Amino acid sequence: MSDSHIVVERGPVATVKLNRPDARNAMSDQTLKQVAAALRSLSSDAALRAVVVRGEGKDFCAGADIEWMRRAGQLPLEEGKVDAWLLADMLRCVEACPVPVIVAAHGNIFGGGLGLVAACDIAVLADDAKLCFSECRLGIMPAVVSCWVLPKIGAANARRYYLTAESFSAAQAVQMGLASEAVPPAELAARVDVVVGNVLKNGPQAVRTAKALIPQLEGKSLEEQVDLSVETLVRLRSSPEGQEGLTAFLERRAAAWQKQ
Repeated sequence: MSDSHIVVERGPVATVKLNRPDARNAMSDQTLKQVAAALRSLSSDAALRAVVVRGEGKDFCAGADIEWMRRAGQLPLEEGKVDAWLLADMLRCVEACPVPVIVAAHGNIFGGGLGLVAACDIAVLADDAKLCFSECRLGIMPAVVSCWVLPKIGAANARRYYLTAESFSAAQAVQMGLASEAVPPAELAARVDVVVGNVLKNGPQAVRTAKALIPQLEGKSLEEQVDLSVETLVRLRSSPEGQEGLTAFLERRAAAWQKQ
């Protein structure tokens, strides 16, 4: 699928590329709808193993398309709420994707682009990237993205970077927990390939189950967490995939899914 906002490459390792380089990949309502639709479509593929999100051009994402935001601000209240839900829907689609979503981000990463980074499972940044929660400079605030950003960076970092709208580095993003690692720009693609390669060494259903379990444990009592974890472990290790993985280890050979 290709259009003026995104390019999607399907396969066991799929790619979703923001494709508005002339607009620094700023996200409009159409961008959000297209990314959400792409993630929903990819998520229905039983053969999917991972999704990589990239940005075309010199910037990963400069945040929201300002003309769209200005126009949306003139909508009646209820229509404005529907419009504002588009960002939440897109980020929920990223988070709900059953396989790891890995972002490779470079250049400027502002506003909603940081929401996309936060919603992904693994974020690898170019170490010269410039990040900014720029919303307050525009008379708005990092609202919807906070649902995904705050659990990663915490309230103290949010107070600093939301309220000042100052830029920060990739290294600071890693330190805050917003990103997984930062590498030289020339090494970004290769590092993401390594991350994807490590995912592909693992049992496909084990990876899907592990991703699904993490949010299920949140907010539960210790007893509930243990019960759910035990159920999951017993189901996995008795499954054909679990038996193959354990047998392959004992026989000192590659598991069947590594030969695909």
